[in-house]
Amino acid sequence: MAFIDEAKFFVKAGDGGNGCVSFRREKYVPKGGPDGGDGGRGGSVFLEASTRLKSLIDFRYRSHFKAERGSHGQGKDRHGRKGKDQTILVPAGSLIKDVDTGEILADLVEDGDRFLAARGGRGAKGNHHFASARNRAPRIAGQGQPGEESWFRIELKLLADIGLIGLPNAGKSTLLSKLSAANPKVAPYPFTTLEPQLGVLNFNYIDPCIIADIPGLTEGAHKGVGLGHKFLRHIERTKVLLHIVDATGFEDGPLKDYLTLENELRLYKEELLERRFMVLLNKIDLLEDDARLKEISDAFEAHGVEIYAISALTGTGLDRLKEILEELMESFNVKLKQTEPTE
Repeated sequence: MAFIDEAKFFVKAGDGGNGCVSFRREKYVPKGGPDGGDGGRGGSVFLEASTRLKSLIDFRYRSHFKAERGSHGQGKDRHGRKGKDQTILVPAGSLIKDVDTGEILADLVEDGDRFLAARGGRGAKGNHHFASARNRAPRIAGQGQPGEESWFRIELKLLADIGLIGLPNAGKSTLLSKLSAANPKVAPYPFTTLEPQLGVLNFNYIDPCIIADIPGLTEGAHKGVGLGHKFLRHIERTKVLLHIVDATGFEDGPLKDYLTLENELRLYKEELLERRFMVLLNKIDLLEDDARLKEISDAFEAHGVEIYAISALTGTGLDRLKEILEELMESFNVKLKQTEPTE
């Protein structure tokens, strides 16, 4: 299934029902009187966040949504029925923007969050409301108000606790497959990952968390180079960022890769640099000797950055990495696992 993380759509609330012009025709009531009922209010359009949805794929096949109009009033003071509301389910983490100004109208983060996208039109009054001492038999009734309508842009920011970021071919997909049950495409060439991949990272003592593999970033990603500009927003909601750096680069290659990545985050949104992070030096199984590992570590240390060496392919260092991540997530008050009482 394709991953769609932005879309444009149109909503139209239901029009209000018209009021009715009617008069009583009762036996032995010589003068009768107006008894036209009111029109019903048109249905409204709501957007509701759902954790069951992970993509905006539904908007590819449907981009117009309309609520039901209110029924017209009838004689004998019978009011029209209210139109049914239209509720559009969107993934939790969706931003709703005005299509013209780009203004953020709603940020639907939690499951069940709702946003009134278009209000239904008000139903009109029947002719009995227009009766007066001078006009006891009014032959007029109101017209229902039109429902609101508008175009919106929706953008999805994935709700993940941990984000994997790095240059292309750094080994993010392999790491995701080893930390979770996700099965991303893994191949020895850049841009293997063309869309964000999600996995569930299980812990021993706290509830699982969501880990996201973001497509490889390149220099200039914040301007639209490569795939980075399209998916950078998906790391904005993460609690922890794991910078994956390829250890096999020549001389200062690993450090240069990290600084490139750090600069792209700064240019995209500087506050991302304040996020909790770890730098993972991956592919250490391909290093010639421990001396090269120490050389890389010293270069990072000179810049005030501590690295943690792993091999996603062989599993070296991954057990300890999971323990560190569990401690990090616990510091964010992640709920402890519910254990069964012992006899």
